[in-house]
Amino acid sequence: MDSDDQIDIRGRLRAHATRELTIARLTMPDDWQAELRAMLQAERVPSALWARGSDTRLFMESFAIFFVATMMFLI
Repeated sequence: MDSDDQIDIRGRLRAHATRELTIARLTMPDDWQAELRAMLQAERVPSALWARGSDTRLFMESFAIFFVATMMFLI
């Protein structure tokens, strides 16, 4: 490949990053810090112990399957 044919993509990447940053700034709400704090606070609310997808429920379901399989093997 000839060196004249090589494309320097650094400038294109910088321009793309600049465009992405501008778009992010334009779509950002005026009070973005308060909105971020509210969203993080909502995620920190502890879920119920037996809620679907909780680690405790997954462990108990896995243990129940293992226990039943073991009992079937022993019988």
